[in-house]
Amino acid sequence: MNIAFFLLPKSEVIVLDEHATIRQALEKMEYHGYTAVPVIDKDGKYINTLTEGDVLWKIKHTKGLDFDNTSKYFIEDIERQREIKPVSINADMMDLLELAKRQNFVPVIDDQGVFIGIVRRSEIISYYYDQIK
Repeated sequence: MNIAFFLLPKSEVIVLDEHATIRQALEKMEYHGYTAVPVIDKDGKYINTLTEGDVLWKIKHTKGLDFDNTSKYFIEDIERQREIKPVSINADMMDLLELAKRQNFVPVIDDQGVFIGIVRRSEIISYYYDQIK
């Protein structure tokens, strides 16, 4: 089995630009109903993943930061509570499964670190469920 079999391509994934504001991130997350979104740079390389929890902790620990002024703060300044690790498209399935145990989705990158999509844990579970059934 190849990782590409499970890949949801970048064109179908909501991402954030590394220089986005907190407000932009929150609005995108709310609109699409996501609690975590991959962050990429101008060259399309995967930087990290921003979660709602990361934003909440930033608001809690930043004096004067509230929703009304989130457009003045940037996601690049938010400390991540958890590292959402990517997997190479050329990695084996065991690498993917190891990450999927701890992450709802696994970002997938090419050999140059360019973000090419995600694999959702639910897709992996569904596949193996069907195999067992």
